[in-house]
Amino acid sequence: MKLAEALSSRADIRTRISQLENRLYNNAKVQEGEAPAEDPEALLKETDILISELEKLVTRINHTNAVTTSDGESLTSLLARRDCLKLKLDIMRNFLSNASSTVSRGMRSEIKILSTVDVKEQQKKVDELSKELRELDVRIQSLNWSVDLI
Repeated sequence: MKLAEALSSRADIRTRISQLENRLYNNAKVQEGEAPAEDPEALLKETDILISELEKLVTRINHTNAVTTSDGESLTSLLARRDCLKLKLDIMRNFLSNASSTVSRGMRSEIKILSTVDVKEQQKKVDELSKELRELDVRIQSLNWSVDLI
């Protein structure tokens, strides 16, 4: 199994666990004299099985990420860099959205609101970071489809 397939399985298991959680919630209580739509004990058992599967799969994924390298960097390091780049880009985009918005004045005597940064220059930095993120993501995806799960 390739790493990408394991990541897809992990997402599927998480979705199924979430659905089971909702089903458990919906069957946690019933009116006296009524029966639940589904057996909570069976749902709990199924949840335990899936959580156990998830734990084993995540362990294998994490181990694979730790030992897989590309140009001397572990896949774990690449993933951490990607997450941090995404965070930085989100912050910068929100900041620039605020910095570039205009405030209209009704009269010339009203206070003029100015941006505190050179928006054009900062946008160039965002564009460069976006390119770096895209290239990093392609590198990670390439590894995911070429590396066998340990």
